[in-house]
Amino acid sequence: MIPNNATADVSVDEYHHYKEDVDIMKKFNFDAYRFSISWSRIFPNGTGEINWEGVDYYDRLIDYLILQGITPYANLYHYDLPLALHKEYLGWLSPKIVDAFADYADFCFERYGDRVKNWFTFNEPRVVAALGYDTGFHAPGRCTTCKFGGNSTIEPYIVTHHIILSHATAVKRYREKYQVDQKGKIGILLDFVWYEPHTPSANDEAAAQRARDFHIGWFLHPLTYGYYPKSIQEIVKDRLPKFTVDQVKMVKGSYDYVGVNQYTTYYMKDNAVINPKPISYQDDWHVEFKVDRDGVPIGPQAYSDWLYIVPWGIYRVVTYVKVNYGDPVIILAENGMDQPGNVTLPEGLRDTKRINYYKSYISELKRAIDDGATVIGYFAWSLLDNFEWRLGYTSRFGLVYVDFKTNIRYPKESAYWFKNMLKREKNN
Repeated sequence: MIPNNATADVSVDEYHHYKEDVDIMKKFNFDAYRFSISWSRIFPNGTGEINWEGVDYYDRLIDYLILQGITPYANLYHYDLPLALHKEYLGWLSPKIVDAFADYADFCFERYGDRVKNWFTFNEPRVVAALGYDTGFHAPGRCTTCKFGGNSTIEPYIVTHHIILSHATAVKRYREKYQVDQKGKIGILLDFVWYEPHTPSANDEAAAQRARDFHIGWFLHPLTYGYYPKSIQEIVKDRLPKFTVDQVKMVKGSYDYVGVNQYTTYYMKDNAVINPKPISYQDDWHVEFKVDRDGVPIGPQAYSDWLYIVPWGIYRVVTYVKVNYGDPVIILAENGMDQPGNVTLPEGLRDTKRINYYKSYISELKRAIDDGATVIGYFAWSLLDNFEWRLGYTSRFGLVYVDFKTNIRYPKESAYWFKNMLKREKNN
């Protein structure tokens, strides 16, 4: 499935290069690092036996970050389900996963929580549910027509339900056992594409709102209000799992802050054709995606075919979360754009387009803050060129160019732009 049969077996080898990478962060004036702990690196079988080499690696990384004055922000799940749990009970499709994830999270809180004061449970869980169980584009490759089996009308909703319960159970453990003594905070990382109506019509306005509900609302609505958005309830009906009274109490309010990952924006057009029988989670939106109005593109394209550069989208995303979800504390937790993977040195270091992307998006983020949004942090995606999931090594998001043959790091012009911008901020 991945170009050139690439794997992440070595990737950028941060296991051996972590000190060098932390030193790069310090040199370029970054003061925080958002990284993900791999569940199966701690528990190779998902539960039970502990891999102490993996545990010790994160100890070394966290200690060195703190030594260099960089604040660790640890995320517990980033698409990488331990294979053993998928084989045993199909992973996120089973309610057994809830306690397994909470036990893994509990171990991490106990082990690292004396130094890690900022936690996230999941990165982009919508991607896990939609691409893993609706389209089958990501692992475990399940969908109605996939060779690994699946049901695109039901499984995405089951997966999301179990992820929300896993998140809430882990947060409950943290709050009851660790938060008072460790004095940390915990949240979740949610991707949010902005959806703008294609025309001013009432139908397209409603289509854009449905898209927002099915995207970020699918998770943030239950986590804030204790129930799924009304539009999802009305369309999905009895295919949508229900929370018990006790689960509602646990789920509602189960975050101290919300991380928002934001890259791009699309127009939404109402889809008048509604299939009499459900087809998939994506079809349940009843929309058409549009990337232009009357032939005028919504924005220039980055390398990835899904990534259009639309700076005003980040303003609308942050403002929408503020207005619709009770003005939560927000961390803008991913933002960036990619170059093609085959770009070579020195061409790969001259990334003016990326500098302009960051300038324009950060300016719009500042506008949202000036208008009252409670945004306390911003993370660029990403420090290094790396293994980009299904894109493998054909896409480079890094501020630092990595030669994948030698793993030598070369900071790009965008890294120097950040260095100078952050230096000015420190001096102010």
